Amino acid sequence: MTPEEWTYLMVLLISIPVGFLFKKAGPGLKRWGAAAVGLGLTLFTCGPHSLHSLITILGTWALIQAQPCSCHALALAWTFSYLLFFRALSLLGLPTPTPFTNAVQLLLTLKLVSLASEVQDLHLAQRKEIASGFHKEPTLGLLPDVPSLMETLSYSYCYVGIMTGPFFRYRTYLDWLEQPFPEAVPSLRPLLRRAWPAPLFGLLFLLSSHLFPLEAVREDAFYARPLPTRLFYMIPVFFAFRMRFYVAWIAAECGCIAAGFGAYPVAAKARAGGGPTLQCPPPSSPEIAASLEYDYETIRNIDCYGTDFCVRVRDGMRYWNMTVQWWLAQYIYKSAPFRSYVLRSAWTMLLSAYWHGLHPGYYLSFMTIPLCLAAEGYLESALRRHLSPGGQKAWDWVHWFLKMRAYDYMCMGFVLLSMADTLRYWASIYFWVHFLALACLGLGLVLGGGSPSKRKTPSQATSSQAKEKLREE
Repeated sequence: MTPEEWTYLMVLLISIPVGFLFKKAGPGLKRWGAAAVGLGLTLFTCGPHSLHSLITILGTWALIQAQPCSCHALALAWTFSYLLFFRALSLLGLPTPTPFTNAVQLLLTLKLVSLASEVQDLHLAQRKEIASGFHKEPTLGLLPDVPSLMETLSYSYCYVGIMTGPFFRYRTYLDWLEQPFPEAVPSLRPLLRRAWPAPLFGLLFLLSSHLFPLEAVREDAFYARPLPTRLFYMIPVFFAFRMRFYVAWIAAECGCIAAGFGAYPVAAKARAGGGPTLQCPPPSSPEIAASLEYDYETIRNIDCYGTDFCVRVRDGMRYWNMTVQWWLAQYIYKSAPFRSYVLRSAWTMLLSAYWHGLHPGYYLSFMTIPLCLAAEGYLESALRRHLSPGGQKAWDWVHWFLKMRAYDYMCMGFVLLSMADTLRYWASIYFWVHFLALACLGLGLVLGGGSPSKRKTPSQATSSQAKEKLREE
């Protein structure tokens, strides 16, 4: 592990006992205490580069105050433009920010765009109410009022997920501050249930990254190895990549759970990133609060089993970095300038790659996903439904195997970063995923397969259909 990775791990582990301290605190202590801890972490890890986050916050707040009717698009343009400036600092002869500054800036971008969208929704709702002439019941998820500058700063610097996620909306943050009877919200047992696989994943990461170091792929000697060895190597590289993020995101979720952050009654049917989808009145007494069943779906960032064992490429995206996937679906995919699912996905993946950084490997990997989505969608539509139940089961096993190999392949671009290293590796295995995806797409079109859509086959439906429906984007 690098020194940066050790720092990330320490921040994540420290957030767990800190969460227990804040859980039963009042709204004022939660707001300003959590902001003080987050700001302290930012200053400690980023130093003078913390100024970038402050400039981004002040710019977004100014846009919200000036143009509340259209602040969402303006905030998106502002924060994404600042990301370009932020990443071009070395080219401009300015000090290069630390990796921790980049992490803070990434999560802050998501939070500020979401905040602007929530304020815009509030403003439009108020205008409709004035035009209609009568008062409506509060809409689910709507803010009570526009946050002040200090409230915006407290949300932006809240220590929860400040470097690793999960992403959360301002409405989720407010619900935590105003949580009725927080002592009735379970924390310890949900935390232990969530945390137990993390040590195993950590050991698997250390073992796999030691036995199959990524740096070997950058050496000339690697390309003298036989083709089967080169093909196989991407599997443990992606395995180590997954184990690393499983540990980080589980630890981040545990920090939220310790604080009771993102806890909602199960009846609210919360979804990752977005929060409750059904109105659920707050409990009126400690006894009623204690009798409710709660979950932490709002801050759930990874479904390890779903990521590894779902059948389709599309489903693999849904179970990975779940709160960010909700943000992309809500603020990028839905407003994409296309109607086609594949083109909307390509637009979303392009902006996702830009959000991650300017390294060509991000773009090569992310822009391979739409091709895989189109290939699996058209071919599945053309062939799978004509198979017997046994044939469909065999199809799904083959589909799962190829899905995992496609993600192995795309991961190499994500970790190698440079265009030269990524294309060199892909060329050494003859770009086989690209060619196979093109062949499947062509076959699907020839056989009359339909355009990919949000359909679900019976064998791919889970026992919790309602839960999966909420995740569909």
